[in-house]
Amino acid sequence: MKCTAAAVIGLVSFCLTACQTASSSASGSRPVVQAATAQEKQATIDRVKALKGTWNIVEDDGKVQGQTVFSVGGGGTVREVMFAGTEHEMTNMYHMDGPAIVCTHYCAMGNQPRMKCVASGAPGDSIRFTLDRVSNLRKPDEACMREMVLTFKDANTIEQRWISFKADEKTEEVVFTLKRAG
Repeated sequence: MKCTAAAVIGLVSFCLTACQTASSSASGSRPVVQAATAQEKQATIDRVKALKGTWNIVEDDGKVQGQTVFSVGGGGTVREVMFAGTEHEMTNMYHMDGPAIVCTHYCAMGNQPRMKCVASGAPGDSIRFTLDRVSNLRKPDEACMREMVLTFKDANTIEQRWISFKADEKTEEVVFTLKRAG
């Protein structure tokens, strides 16, 4: 079969038009969010940013069982490293997604639950994160963290309540009390 110049030009023209149409519709379907207001940031990410530094994870009797380190990164993200330097080290990344604060938990179980909380206005005592989605879940009934409540007790004490589920059943609840080191 012979290709004529007109056929080649027609094919190229068709491809360019199809690519432009696909590009236009793809950009139109990208999720765009309204930036968080100053009040929403104050109620969420600004409170987490204020945790910058090293915290001791303490038991009820005051014994230190590990450390957590919070650091503030580019674009207003916050990185939390739990049990820093141990075989159980885990990382949490906090950032804003529109009016919601998001926490992605890089879990020792090998999955990465993404939890979020929509700002409700003025700062309260707690930020409650609930599961939005999870990556690297190998089976539908595999356990993963689905909730975390970050409670601000005072300027030097916070509490993290981690709740895991297997399928739709709550399997475990772990509470960490953190006290600012130094």
